[in-house]
Amino acid sequence: MHVVARIVLFVLLGGATGVACANVPPSQLLEAVRGDLTQGRADHGLQALGQVLAQDPHNAEAHNLQCRIYLQEQRWSDAIKACQAAVKLMPDNSSYHLWLARALGEKADRVAFFTAFKMAKQIHVEFETAAKLDPHNANALSDLGEFYVDAPGIVGGGLDKAVGVAQQLDAFAPDRAHYIRARIAENQKDYARAEEEYKAAIAGSRDPADAWMDLASFYRKRQRYEDMIQAVHRGAALDTEHGVASADGASVLIRANRDLPFARQLLEQYLASSNKSEDAPAFQTHVQLGKLLTTLGDAANAQQQFAAAVELAKDYQAGSQAATNSGR
Repeated sequence: MHVVARIVLFVLLGGATGVACANVPPSQLLEAVRGDLTQGRADHGLQALGQVLAQDPHNAEAHNLQCRIYLQEQRWSDAIKACQAAVKLMPDNSSYHLWLARALGEKADRVAFFTAFKMAKQIHVEFETAAKLDPHNANALSDLGEFYVDAPGIVGGGLDKAVGVAQQLDAFAPDRAHYIRARIAENQKDYARAEEEYKAAIAGSRDPADAWMDLASFYRKRQRYEDMIQAVHRGAALDTEHGVASADGASVLIRANRDLPFARQLLEQYLASSNKSEDAPAFQTHVQLGKLLTTLGDAANAQQQFAAAVELAKDYQAGSQAATNSGR
């Protein structure tokens, strides 16, 4: 859609007032919601989706988009419910099964062991279904490969299976194949080979900035902090449009508590860019930057970041504040 048309549509949908227009066709509403998803406008996107589903409760894409916004807000149960609705309506859609697997996986990471164990079997089924429905869905295969690496055999995991996924990816996504092999090597504690695979992913990637951040994350886990910092700077230099690689690099630095002024710069550049990603929602990044600014002693600007997050996704900020107040 032309840029001017997008601006007009955003205004029609209530970009300035927060009120969606009842006369906008569902297809246009969904197009606008995809922009909301990328730009991190959770409240606006959910409002529009509520209108679409009021008109057409059987709109599978609306349920899927709703699931993905709930995932951004870390509302795991709501996300699962919405993704299940999308899968039920369109059971042959690979992407819908993938998002359901991801939603289940996020919740499984936060529940008791026996509950997570039961959920793991369903997660396995959903990832495999996504991959079978579309054998060229690189996202589905990558997630399936990571599941095989991380999960015990009793729930469907296995390094031999992960090797098979990497071989499938070789044909059309070699950088993803190298990433899976790196994860396999890490699991086997063969860190030299893992590093080689991460570097091979960089060499074979069309967008090496992201792959540099994967290598930086590897260095962080190995406590190779100087190498980590260099990798983040290499990736950031390649990320000229300040996209998700910049946000990921900042997260690596923050987790390592290293080079925090540069982490601040990366987050500010990401938030100022037009190249935002669903994988790093703006409201999450505002909260992350707010916490970083608090650490750096800039309380006034930190509060501005928290307020910006509330404007985009009040439920996410409320959840974050509740977690802070409870000491988690």
